[in-house]
Amino acid sequence: MSNTLSYDDVVRNLDDLPSLPAVVMELLNSIDQDDVDISVLAKKVSHDQALTAKTLRLANSSLYGLQVKVTTIQQAITFLGFQTTRNLITAAAVTGCFAEGHCPGFDHKAFWRHSIATAACAKVLARQMRFNQDYAFTAGLLHDIGRLVLVACFPNQYSETLAYREQNDCFLLDAERTVLGVDHVDAGMALAEHWNFSDTMRLAIAGHHDPEAPGAGFLAAIIHVADAIVHALDLAQVQDDLVPPVSSVAWTALGLDEEIYLQIFRETELQYEEISMVLLT
Repeated sequence: MSNTLSYDDVVRNLDDLPSLPAVVMELLNSIDQDDVDISVLAKKVSHDQALTAKTLRLANSSLYGLQVKVTTIQQAITFLGFQTTRNLITAAAVTGCFAEGHCPGFDHKAFWRHSIATAACAKVLARQMRFNQDYAFTAGLLHDIGRLVLVACFPNQYSETLAYREQNDCFLLDAERTVLGVDHVDAGMALAEHWNFSDTMRLAIAGHHDPEAPGAGFLAAIIHVADAIVHALDLAQVQDDLVPPVSSVAWTALGLDEEIYLQIFRETELQYEEISMVLLT
């Protein structure tokens, strides 16, 4: 097709994307470091009032069940820990970063509903698996971020992709590959590189549709299953949404029984409501 793009086309367009606040870039880049000066970062975040307000609303939500009301970023770090607070700040920043409305047919709100629901579900799954809940939450939130890259950089071509998906009733991933020649996983990987995401995050984004790929890692399996659960629960409220096939390897790796899954579904729905009220208003 004449419209097809290459990975390099995506990379060349990344500089035109909105950039995250500098402090959030610092937080993302320091995700695997232990020697970060927390008080300096807290001070930097508090200069951005909108970001601070959103972060504190999340910290005070029932998601974290704090017995006290936190009113500063420093307090949030004290009560929730640095990693959790960092992920809340990232969530607050990323959800407000991309402009809406440039791509006909793309539902910005539905995109974030799905991403937030996947983050909530991944966090619940991670707790069951005794896996790092903060990594799971952030990876769930960012797993489809490549779609926003394609929407922002190539709005007309992406609009054609959405129309193709509608006409052929196929998975979005297949529509992207057919119409664009690249998919949102490729674009997500390009952005992860550009924004210096940690290796943990990059692997989860790369493997969320293919958790059986060599070296994909356990987080990719969690995000893969969370993504499928959220499609099945229809939390994004997308018409004619297709539930992606679930890798039996990933499903088996999680090794959870039916009763636990029912509990996970309920908890995901409750947490999703709460998080989306904070992040999407």
